[in-house]
Amino acid sequence: MLKKLTLVAALSFTGACTTVPITGRSQLSLVSDSEVNSLAATQYREVIAKGPLSTNSQYVSMVRRVGQRIQAGVETYFRQQNAQDQLTGYKWEFNVIQDDKQQNAWCMPGGKVAVYTGILPVTQDETGLAVVMGHEIAHAVAKHGSERMSQSLIQQLGGQALSVALANNAPATKEMALQAFGVGSQVGLLKYGRNQETEADHLGLIFMALAGYNPDGAVAFWQRMDASASAAAPPEFLSTHPSNGTRIADIQRELPEARKYYKPR
Repeated sequence: MLKKLTLVAALSFTGACTTVPITGRSQLSLVSDSEVNSLAATQYREVIAKGPLSTNSQYVSMVRRVGQRIQAGVETYFRQQNAQDQLTGYKWEFNVIQDDKQQNAWCMPGGKVAVYTGILPVTQDETGLAVVMGHEIAHAVAKHGSERMSQSLIQQLGGQALSVALANNAPATKEMALQAFGVGSQVGLLKYGRNQETEADHLGLIFMALAGYNPDGAVAFWQRMDASASAAAPPEFLSTHPSNGTRIADIQRELPEARKYYKPR
């Protein structure tokens, strides 16, 4: 009986796969877009409500300007691929959170973006900001959060549907979502997280190029990030992110492809 159940589960998981745009990588998908987008929107509202949001009009207008240009680039790409349905349910938002100590930004599923003021001195200009926002938006477009939630459902809840998990174990599901949209905590998932980071770099270069930002600016940005990095950063094998040196080398290999999409504005 156990073998039969295992076989049924395996067949179910085999059929629950999607393909990442541009890279073509196959990924596990046990969570519907509507469910994960709804969950993300709820959490986004909670984060934004806590804020505090920046009152610097220059920062806010720049983040929204860059975000809207990248949004247009993403939508153009999917329209050209006749795959607009993959963006169904996206309700884009771009906000700036006042926290000068946080060199960070993120994008939840459904296009919910937040940029912390602490990263803006490193981005320096719109091109640097486009590197960051293109990367974070790529995580959402590549459905990395859904993919991580699908893995967690299998590991923690035996592969049951998210709707069942929400009904039966809401606190655990919320924690799972926080990890999926943020940073994983288990060493076993760290390599997988680095692969997603590298994939987001790849897609992000193309999205920023489609938005009219020179993708070559990504190298300079990550060099600045490397210079501002903490000396106490963990070794790469214990980090969810590739080292800045590894990231720069990977980006340099991917730049020829991204340049094909670049048209200066």
